[in-house]
Amino acid sequence: MTSPDEDELHLKDNVHDFNWVPLSLTHVEYPKGDYLGKFLALISLSPFGIISGFIALILFRRDVHTIVFFIGTVCNEMLNLILKNILSEGRPMQRVNYTEYGMPSGHSQFSWFFATYIICFVCIRLHHMNNNSTLETVWKTVIVLSCVSFAVVVSISRIYLQYHTWKQVICGTIVGIMFGSFWFGLTHVVLTPYFPIIVSWLTDINIEEFGSLLSHDCCQSYYNVLRRASSKSTV
Repeated sequence: MTSPDEDELHLKDNVHDFNWVPLSLTHVEYPKGDYLGKFLALISLSPFGIISGFIALILFRRDVHTIVFFIGTVCNEMLNLILKNILSEGRPMQRVNYTEYGMPSGHSQFSWFFATYIICFVCIRLHHMNNNSTLETVWKTVIVLSCVSFAVVVSISRIYLQYHTWKQVICGTIVGIMFGSFWFGLTHVVLTPYFPIIVSWLTDINIEEFGSLLSHDCCQSYYNVLRRASSKSTV
């Protein structure tokens, strides 16, 4: 039977035998004393905040469109991982905490996918939401500019912090815009007509109530169905 001291010594030897790697998911480095770098490092964490918001909305609202949007976000991340492993291009600066490839930039692709989808949603899907066309134009413009600014700052942060090259960020931008446009088109044209049916499965609403939905504006009809479902759930 070994003594406690021998067990501790044996454990330390085993620890040194392992190849330890840090979890790089949220570890962002910036030059010490560089306040701009610190700000951009915080901006680099914004995708995790967005994903947390997705999860919260899905858990508390169970909105079908939000779920589909989140699925698109997951597919976008999977596409990024596939492209990185196919292209196998390293990052501009070797870091201990980042061992994956850098082409295309995952943060850039995520931010532009998110921005593109939101812009398409606001400009194409949301219409006749306010009788004041000037006011509607103003808030839509604000949302579009905010989305573009967010994506641009995230992209610049990856270059400034030397996690990616310009080429990797531009590639991520192009892929993000293309996949964001594709996913919105798929959602708006193909999947939206089935949203009321999915809601009926989830809320036990009579399917006959959806007879006229496919011949109307699906977005407005879907909204009306959700309101009726919400009223029934609170009774």
